[in-house]
Amino acid sequence: MTRIGSLLSTSALVLAAATSLLAQAPKQPPSPAQGIRNQFGYINQKILEMAKDFPEDKYEFKLKDEMRPFRELIVHILSGNVYATKVGKGEKAQWDEVDAKLYPSKAAAVAAMEKSITEATAVLKGLSDDRFKETLAPWLSVIEHSAEHYGLLVAYYRANGLVPPESGPKK
Repeated sequence: MTRIGSLLSTSALVLAAATSLLAQAPKQPPSPAQGIRNQFGYINQKILEMAKDFPEDKYEFKLKDEMRPFRELIVHILSGNVYATKVGKGEKAQWDEVDAKLYPSKAAAVAAMEKSITEATAVLKGLSDDRFKETLAPWLSVIEHSAEHYGLLVAYYRANGLVPPESGPKK
């Protein structure tokens, strides 16, 4: 091998090693603000996908008589988003239940869920990152609430012999 060939070969090895080390370097964890924004978006997109995917003729299905039907569960989940939006805007708010009777169909429930996500996300993006150094409220509790109910939505799917979008083949 010539001296130039040897130098090129050595340079290629050094470059490959450096690239490999950079790829393995630990990534900076997200800031509290980034983490909240990411998780809020992630769980809400999964729930919205389920709200859109679940068959309309099963929207009134209940796991048990004393439980909410699927449609009312979607409205219950979006109640948390409505609350977070109000608090994020600086309003004094209670975590009140949005009246599910206002959303009597799949289309109405899906539209309300989309609206709640859009409005909450806009407020969340508008908050300064410094706010999340002081408190993660109310966002963390809303994310947790939504994630708990995501698991319940999975049960509604399974009880109907359906595969939740997250568990099915990727499109």
